[in-house]
Amino acid sequence: MPVKPHRVLLDRVSGYADEAAAYVRRRRAARRPFARLYYESGRSADHAADSESGAELFVAAGRLIEVAGVGKRSQR
Repeated sequence: MPVKPHRVLLDRVSGYADEAAAYVRRRRAARRPFARLYYESGRSADHAADSESGAELFVAAGRLIEVAGVGKRSQR
């Protein structure tokens, strides 16, 4: 019995969707938080969250976010 034409197309699309979902899962698993600093010279440096400098940068960024949030609330 021949396969229905729409079924072939549906199987192909399902295959692409499965591959895309697997790709997204792999990227999500490999992604790690980091802080990137940009210098005036145009150079940039990445600092992993589990490094000493990265941990300090995350703490400083958290404080800046808190201050920015407090400033927005007082403007309302």
